Amino acid sequence: MDCTGRQDEIAALYNHPAVEQMARAAAEIETRFYGEACRLEELIEFAKRMGYRRLGVAFCIGLSEEAKLLMKPLERQFDVSTVCCKVCGLTDDSLRDLKESKGMSRASCNPVGQAQTLNDDQTDLNIIVGLCIGHDILFTQHSKAPVTTLIVKDRVLAHNPAGALYSRYLRRRLERRQMKRGEGTGE
Repeated sequence: MDCTGRQDEIAALYNHPAVEQMARAAAEIETRFYGEACRLEELIEFAKRMGYRRLGVAFCIGLSEEAKLLMKPLERQFDVSTVCCKVCGLTDDSLRDLKESKGMSRASCNPVGQAQTLNDDQTDLNIIVGLCIGHDILFTQHSKAPVTTLIVKDRVLAHNPAGALYSRYLRRRLERRQMKRGEGTGE
């Protein structure tokens, strides 16, 4: 069924060798491991099937322990480069035009620097571990290698943002907050 009227155009995109290889590996992982392997196991299997040798891990300093734990299984099979969000020591003062905080001199997150560092290391696949919203997008935009997210930062829900969808209490709270701000009312 061609629900968009663009089926032939979209199907042609899968004829590109890199796209075809990635789509095939993804389909194999889904078929073989659906409901049996956790996301980390799927990531490792996907990287192996793609022939990746060097993986990059871009992590938030607040999840440095998780990044260390991730390194153990990855390093058994791959060369791994890691880079913390505070790379290159940019300060809030140097980014003051981008931030409202004035007079602070703490190290600022640097997702573009993280991407450049892993680009320099010529990684085949980069893995995000807990980068802030927006920083994950900047990192992805500047990464030369494909990017996947293993851990999404959510300080309220133990890094499980889907929990907000499963919890009726949290859904209602979000609705109340949006209504209070006049969002979602069609105005």
